[in-house]
Amino acid sequence: MRTLKDVRPGETVRVVKLHGQGAVKRRIMDMGITRDAEILVRKVAPLGDPVEVHVRGYALSLRKGDIDIIEVQ
Repeated sequence: MRTLKDVRPGETVRVVKLHGQGAVKRRIMDMGITRDAEILVRKVAPLGDPVEVHVRGYALSLRKGDIDIIEVQ
Protein backbone atom coordinates (compact mmCIF):
# COMPACT_ATOMS: atom_id res chain seq x y z
CA MET A 1 0.00 0.00 0.00
CA ARG A 2 1.40 3.37 -1.04
CA THR A 3 0.33 6.41 0.95
CA LEU A 4 0.65 10.12 0.27
CA LYS A 5 3.62 10.09 2.66
CA ASP A 6 5.61 8.07 0.08
CA VAL A 7 5.07 10.54 -2.79
CA ARG A 8 7.93 12.83 -3.79
CA PRO A 9 7.51 16.54 -4.60
CA GLY A 10 6.46 17.08 -8.21
CA GLU A 11 4.54 13.79 -8.48
CA THR A 12 0.84 13.65 -9.23
CA VAL A 13 -1.14 10.75 -7.78
CA ARG A 14 -4.77 9.62 -7.54
CA VAL A 15 -6.51 8.83 -4.25
CA VAL A 16 -7.55 5.19 -3.94
CA LYS A 17 -8.93 5.10 -0.38
CA LEU A 18 -9.01 6.96 2.93
CA HIS A 19 -8.21 4.71 5.89
CA GLY A 20 -9.07 7.02 8.79
CA GLN A 21 -12.17 7.06 10.93
CA GLY A 22 -14.48 9.64 12.42
CA ALA A 23 -13.60 13.31 12.55
CA VAL A 24 -10.16 12.94 10.94
CA LYS A 25 -11.54 11.20 7.85
CA ARG A 26 -14.42 13.70 7.60
CA ARG A 27 -12.01 16.67 7.82
CA ILE A 28 -9.84 15.24 5.03
CA MET A 29 -12.92 14.65 2.85
CA ASP A 30 -14.21 18.18 3.55
CA MET A 31 -10.93 19.55 2.15
CA GLY A 32 -11.72 17.86 -1.18
CA ILE A 33 -9.52 14.80 -0.81
CA THR A 34 -11.86 12.02 -1.85
CA ARG A 35 -11.56 8.83 -3.89
CA ASP A 36 -10.29 9.47 -7.45
CA ALA A 37 -9.12 13.02 -6.65
CA GLU A 38 -5.78 13.94 -8.23
CA ILE A 39 -3.17 15.33 -5.85
CA LEU A 40 0.06 17.10 -6.81
CA VAL A 41 2.66 17.15 -4.06
CA ARG A 42 4.25 20.60 -4.31
CA LYS A 43 6.61 20.89 -1.33
CA VAL A 44 7.70 19.01 1.74
CA ALA A 45 9.02 20.93 4.74
CA PRO A 46 12.64 20.18 5.79
CA LEU A 47 11.55 17.94 8.66
CA GLY A 48 8.77 16.36 6.60
CA ASP A 49 5.89 18.17 8.27
CA PRO A 50 3.77 19.78 6.79
CA VAL A 51 3.38 18.75 3.16
CA GLU A 52 1.97 21.22 0.64
CA VAL A 53 -0.35 19.65 -1.94
CA HIS A 54 -2.46 20.97 -4.79
CA VAL A 55 -5.93 19.41 -5.09
CA ARG A 56 -9.05 20.49 -7.00
CA GLY A 57 -7.55 23.87 -7.91
CA TYR A 58 -6.26 24.99 -4.52
CA ALA A 59 -3.27 24.45 -2.23
CA LEU A 60 -3.41 22.67 1.13
CA SER A 61 -0.88 22.01 3.86
CA LEU A 62 -1.33 18.63 5.52
CA ARG A 63 0.24 17.15 8.63
CA LYS A 64 2.19 13.87 8.61
CA GLY A 65 -0.54 12.15 10.59
CA ASP A 66 -3.13 13.12 8.02
CA ILE A 67 -1.20 11.97 4.95
CA ASP A 68 -0.61 8.51 6.44
CA ILE A 69 -4.28 7.62 6.00
CA ILE A 70 -4.48 8.61 2.31
CA GLU A 71 -3.82 5.61 0.04
CA VAL A 72 -2.73 6.60 -3.48
CA GLN A 73 -1.66 5.07 -6.78
